[in-house]
Amino acid sequence: MNNQSLSGPLSGLLRAARAYPRRAPLTLAYVCLLLISHAWVRYGLSAERAADVLRYVSTNLDNLRSHPVAALLGSVLFFDGTLTDVSSVDFVGTLITLGLGVCCFLAWVEYRLGRRRAVAVFLGGHVAATLLTAVVIVVALRQGWYPEAVRHAPDFGISYGAQTVLAVGTLALPRRGRLPWAAFVIAWPFGGVIWTGPLPDFTTLGHLIAAVIGFGLLAVPGFGRSRERVARPVSAAREPQA
Repeated sequence: MNNQSLSGPLSGLLRAARAYPRRAPLTLAYVCLLLISHAWVRYGLSAERAADVLRYVSTNLDNLRSHPVAALLGSVLFFDGTLTDVSSVDFVGTLITLGLGVCCFLAWVEYRLGRRRAVAVFLGGHVAATLLTAVVIVVALRQGWYPEAVRHAPDFGISYGAQTVLAVGTLALPRRGRLPWAAFVIAWPFGGVIWTGPLPDFTTLGHLIAAVIGFGLLAVPGFGRSRERVARPVSAAREPQA
C-alpha cells in the first residue's frame, strides 16, 4: 500500500527530471554555470583572491559608479549562500533563491513563457531592483538612515532576479495557493532583517522591490499567456480554409 502511494509522486518526479533538459535547457545551463562559479571561488581561488572577485562584482554604490555593467552582469554569475552548511540560515536562503527561484520557477517561466521572457524577467528584475535599491540607499544615506559603509558593502548574487521569478511563479500555482505563496514571497526576506532607522537593511529592501516588480508583471495584459497560446493563432491562420 505504501509502495503504491509513493510510486505516483516518485514516478512524477522522475518524469519531470527526465524532461527538465528539454523543457528548460537555458535554466539548466545557468544552474550549471552557477555551481561552477561557486566551486571556483570557494575551492579554486585563495580566500583573498575570491574576496577580490566577489568585491568587484558587488552591486554597491561604489561599483555602480565605477563599472556598472560589469557589476550588474557579473553579480548574477554567483550566488551568495552555501550548499554544505545545511543547519545555517544561509542554506535556507540558497534553497529559496537557487532551489525554488532558479531551478524550479525560472525553469517554469522558460517552459511556459519562452526563453526570451525568462531572461527578461530574471535579468530585468535583477537590474531594476538593484538600481531602484541604489536610489533608496542614496536617499537613506543623505538622511542618515544607513551607515556610510553601505557605499562599498558586498552585495552580489542571484537573489533579486530569483525573487522576481518567485513572484511571477505565482501563476504556476492553483488559485487557492496563490495568496499564501505571495505572502511567503514578501515575508521570507524579513527572516534576517536589520533595522538601522525607518527602513530595513538594503538587501531586505531590494528583495521587496524585486517582489513588487514580479507581481507588477502579472498585471501586464497578456504577460502570463503561454507561448503555445501565442503561437496557436499563427498556426491556425496557416491552415487551409474549408
